[in-house]
Amino acid sequence: MSPIVHFVRHAQGVHNLSHANHHLLDPELTPLGEEQARALGVGFPALENIQLILSSPLRRTIQTALLAFSSQVGAGLQVIAWPEVQEASDLNCDTGSDLLDIKAEFEKLPVDFTLVEPGWHIKQGKWAPAAGRLLERAQLARQWLSQRPEKEIVVVSHGCFLHFLTDDWVNADNLHVTDWANAEVRSFAFVHEDGRPVLCETIESRERRGLGPVALTKEQRLELQRMKLQTWIKWGVILA
Repeated sequence: MSPIVHFVRHAQGVHNLSHANHHLLDPELTPLGEEQARALGVGFPALENIQLILSSPLRRTIQTALLAFSSQVGAGLQVIAWPEVQEASDLNCDTGSDLLDIKAEFEKLPVDFTLVEPGWHIKQGKWAPAAGRLLERAQLARQWLSQRPEKEIVVVSHGCFLHFLTDDWVNADNLHVTDWANAEVRSFAFVHEDGRPVLCETIESRERRGLGPVALTKEQRLELQRMKLQTWIKWGVILA
């Protein structure tokens, strides 16, 4: 049986303060972001059921995971750095650090970098900020998650890539290029369409967001995805 996956957008990073900060490479959390991450851990749904914590290997996502899930980490879990859920664009703020550097920074903390390969931070090949590559990366991530043996998993990722990962494109073309708030959590279960694992937001998660129980159809999702990707390409967020 496939797991329930709780997706989390990182807490506020320094780059979230202004567009001028987007030139910063792999920025950290702000003091407010640290508070948001700790508050997330207090109010997180079904916290006691988490069996696996995955995080993008960028600083702000790892920091969010360590602060939000400190009780689970203290009880023996590690934060597993997973490059498949790194951010979509190739802006400096969305680009990670060299593997040796980021490992050295967190070497005294319970973060496992086994899944991170050298060059993961270079936005080329499978990591390129192009629509086709991002859709493929998201599909591979869903496939991997759907086959995990754990009952409940946390994935800490980024606002733009979470639209690719969950295939929920509602309000993705706003000023912030995402409708995920900092330190927001949404919970999903797997269903299968045409033999592929597809994420469906749980009724409880939709209710927490003030939404009704009925989600979009497959056709509606595909059309919305097409429209939002065209907008992001036009804006220069990603490449065609």
